[in-house]
Amino acid sequence: MMIQLQWHTPLAWAQHAIQDFDAFLLDHAACERKASAVGMSFVVRYPDREEMLEPMIQFAREELEHFHQVFRVIQSRGIQLVPDEPDTYVNQLMKLARNGREEHFLDRLLISGVIEARGTERMKLIAQVLEDEKLKIFYERLARTEDRHKDFFITLAHIYFDEATIQTRLETLIAEEASIASQLPYRCALH
Repeated sequence: MMIQLQWHTPLAWAQHAIQDFDAFLLDHAACERKASAVGMSFVVRYPDREEMLEPMIQFAREELEHFHQVFRVIQSRGIQLVPDEPDTYVNQLMKLARNGREEHFLDRLLISGVIEARGTERMKLIAQVLEDEKLKIFYERLARTEDRHKDFFITLAHIYFDEATIQTRLETLIAEEASIASQLPYRCALH
C-alpha cells in the first residue's frame, strides 16, 4: 500500500514559494528538523515497540542530515536561521489524531506518512521551477528520499495493524488532508 494524495498542489504554488526563496529555505530547514524530532518522539513515546526503534532512529538521523544539508545552503546564501513558526498544515493534521494508545499511535504513523507524501510532491514542484541547476538537483534528490519516507511509515504501521484497519483510517486521513492542503494560502514555505 502506498499513500496517494487526493489533492495535488498546483505548479503555481511552487512559483509563488520561490518568490522569496530565502524564506522558503528557512521554513524547509525547520521542517526537516521537526521531522527528525518526530522520529525521536516515536522512540521516546513507544519504547515497547521494539521492531520500530532502530528504523525510526535511522529515519530521525536521515531527516537531521537533510536539515544539515539545507542549513549548508542557507549558510552559503548568507542567511541566518530564525526561530520556528507554527506550521498550520501540520497542526491541523495532528488535530485529527484520535485518543487511545493504539488509535493515536496508528494515526501518528499515518499522518507522518501523509506529511512526507505532501513534502515529496512539493519538493518535486520546487525542483521544476528552480533555475539554479545545483538547487534543482538538490531538490530532486531530496524528493526521492522523502518519497521513501512516506512508505516507511506505512511499512511500520503494518507491523502493528492489519491491512483493513490501516486502509480505512488512511482513506479518512487522506480525504481530510486534501481539504486542509487545498484551503491553505500560498506561502514561501513547504506547507
